[in-house]
Amino acid sequence: MKKIILYSIVLILVLSLTACVAGPNPMKDKADEDGKIAGFWRGMWHGFIAPVTFIISIFSSKVTFYEVHNNGAWYNFGFVLAAGLFLSGGILGRKKDKKKKC
Repeated sequence: MKKIILYSIVLILVLSLTACVAGPNPMKDKADEDGKIAGFWRGMWHGFIAPVTFIISIFSSKVTFYEVHNNGAWYNFGFVLAAGLFLSGGILGRKKDKKKKC
C-alpha cells in the first residue's frame, strides 16, 4: 500500500513539473508592429529593468515582462546576463569575504 501511495505521489509530481516546461516561441524572428526584432542589446536592457518591469506587469496588461519578438538565443543570453548582473547573482555570483576569524 505504501508503494502505491509513493508511486502516485511521484507520478503527480512528475506530471506537475512537466506542465511547467517552457514551450516554443511562435513569434521568434518575427518583427513586431514597428518592424523590429529584439536582439542581444535589447535583451540586456530588458534583463536590467526586469525587476521593475515585473512589478509593473502585475498591475498593467500593456506591459510585458519578456519580449516575444526576439531573435532567440542572443536575446535570451543578453536578458539572463543583465538580470544576473543586476541581481548580483546568477552568472557572476556573489563574492564572499574570506577573512579568518581569530
